[in-house]
Amino acid sequence: MSGYTQSYVSGPSNVELIGDTIGEHFDKAVGRWGSQDALVIPFQNISWNWNELKKQVDNMAKGLIQLGLKPGDRIGIWSPNNKEWVLTQFATAKAGLILVNINPAYRLSELEFAINNVECKALITASKFKTSNYISMISELAPEVEGCQPGELQAKKIPSLRYLIQIGEKHSGMFSFKEIIELGELESNDSLDEVGKNLQFDDPINIQFTSGTTGTPKGATLTHHNILNNGYFIGEKFGLTEKDRMCIPVPLYHCFGMVIGNLACMTHGTAMVYPSESFEASATLETIETQSCTGVLGVPSMFIAMLQHQDFNAFDFSSLRTGMMAGSPCPIEVMKEVTDKMNLREMTIGYGMTETSPVSTQTDLDDSLEHRVASVGRVHPYVEIKIVGENGKIVAPGVSGEFCARGYHVMRGYWGDPEKTSGVIDDSGWMHTGDLATMDRDGYFNIVGRIKDMVIRGGENLFPKEIEDYLFKNPKIAEVQVFGVPDLKYGEELCAWIKLVDGEDSNDEEIRDFCHGQIAHYKVPRYIEFVDSFPMTVTGKVQKFVMREQMIETLKIQEAKTA
Repeated sequence: MSGYTQSYVSGPSNVELIGDTIGEHFDKAVGRWGSQDALVIPFQNISWNWNELKKQVDNMAKGLIQLGLKPGDRIGIWSPNNKEWVLTQFATAKAGLILVNINPAYRLSELEFAINNVECKALITASKFKTSNYISMISELAPEVEGCQPGELQAKKIPSLRYLIQIGEKHSGMFSFKEIIELGELESNDSLDEVGKNLQFDDPINIQFTSGTTGTPKGATLTHHNILNNGYFIGEKFGLTEKDRMCIPVPLYHCFGMVIGNLACMTHGTAMVYPSESFEASATLETIETQSCTGVLGVPSMFIAMLQHQDFNAFDFSSLRTGMMAGSPCPIEVMKEVTDKMNLREMTIGYGMTETSPVSTQTDLDDSLEHRVASVGRVHPYVEIKIVGENGKIVAPGVSGEFCARGYHVMRGYWGDPEKTSGVIDDSGWMHTGDLATMDRDGYFNIVGRIKDMVIRGGENLFPKEIEDYLFKNPKIAEVQVFGVPDLKYGEELCAWIKLVDGEDSNDEEIRDFCHGQIAHYKVPRYIEFVDSFPMTVTGKVQKFVMREQMIETLKIQEAKTA
């Protein structure tokens, strides 16, 4: 493909879209690769093949049906990564239940919002995670749980919720996860088969809440068809087979874990390997070596943490070849280091969003290093992409504009919110991502920033990612984030938050000298702050709006002191 004259492309394929539900395709995978490793979780001492995984999944699904849950009912899961999460993902799909992914970092008001927003009938919960005591929070939100019979909760603040299922030892008013499995063991497969006959691949099967950085979270509603096919084509781009073992340190509550991880693996018979409940550089590095992983997934900050680990050079990466870095813009230098130092010669870069299941573009294994480190690849099969300007018209190759996607992978909509849905999906079915991108004449895409992140300084449109990529070349800089802050003279000025490599020192003047003569003067940050960390979501996405708010407050204090 070459010689595009406008920034529009559609993804060709000689492979048909999968017309199965997730449950149907899961059973086909088991039929093909039954004795091969399916799920490996060292910290839970789990090593199941596909036949063993199916037995657990089917019993879980039958148990949920026996509770009285019906296809279309919403069931939340509030837990870090573990075997129970994986079982829940596949079991709910088989039972036709809509799985609601709840961020493990959510606190009381956020949990209450999520449950009520989609009217969850059941909630599977861990006991605790890091500083969060889930059982205490649930008891505070629904004190009625104390003393009630399991399955008979009637809580004033969360009226739709009836069933609470606890991972581990059970609390008053709750079922244990083990009890649901045992309930299913007592039942024949008739109930599961009956439910399966009536499920359609266009049925909604998953609700994932967007980050909610600009208001309350929105529940992106995805179907079997959306996420099963996206997972399959991602796995094709990885070149996955039943001989591969994918290390998955990214969270399951996000598309990265459950689609790019689990569904890409399931559709190719690849083993799913979980190193820890949440990302830990040490555990991930150790698991890659001890489990002979051939692939690994992560957001850039995860790979940076691994590369900078004090014992990095002691680990053996000879088994690795592929994976994906996605979730936030990838610094070019990080991709080069990952390729060179971690043996990830077939590493891919992907781009997408929850609302598109998630991937729209991905690099190919045989792409040049330049394309693999400096682009987010080309269009996925059966996906259409266009780049449009402010007037809504398609722009020429090389011109930046909003990235829009259309195809099988676009969500059904935001649950119960047609107004917000119509705000991002237009009458022609295009999903407007809010991301600024360019497409070259060969069909490769580059994400240059968020429309909301773009800084307008004195009439100049500045893209933070371009400046971040340059600053990251400085060997003293471990991580950098650039954003805009208000300015009376220019409207906005650039600010850079910089995290230095351990043991390094620097100052504003040295950073500006590094920029002098290399990038235009108006791209050199006026404000430079050296920090130890950045405010982030659980998925590793930097929250620039938080940084901007903190910086505005800092500048006000500084101005007050000099006034």
